[in-house]
Amino acid sequence: MGLRTDLAKVRGLGSAKEGSAHWWSQRVTAVALVPLIFWFVASIISLVGAQQDVVQAWVGTPWVSVLLILLCVAMFHHLQLGMQVILEDYIHVEWLKIASVMLIKFLAVAFLLASIFAILKIAFLG
Repeated sequence: MGLRTDLAKVRGLGSAKEGSAHWWSQRVTAVALVPLIFWFVASIISLVGAQQDVVQAWVGTPWVSVLLILLCVAMFHHLQLGMQVILEDYIHVEWLKIASVMLIKFLAVAFLLASIFAILKIAFLG
């Protein structure tokens, strides 16, 4: 028990006004991923058994490259949002929680950039 008033105890512990943006981002990326994943899986199934040059030509098609990049952006953003929620819920040591969230964000950006680089390299250089 302390000498602080109830108001003093809760001051600074209120909403950071970021929870709803996080929630909406996660839902929007999930909705965006549904048609992109269906398109990607159907495309990959149609390419089963194709030669490497056929797959490279497919990736080199402008609309396919754009859809692949959109898929990667939505997927990695959704992944890091979901992992952030998991880490914040289950890691109770504050410095470890912050370090873990930063690592997940860094890895998501690194893998996203690597994916975009690979798609563009295949699209432009074959």
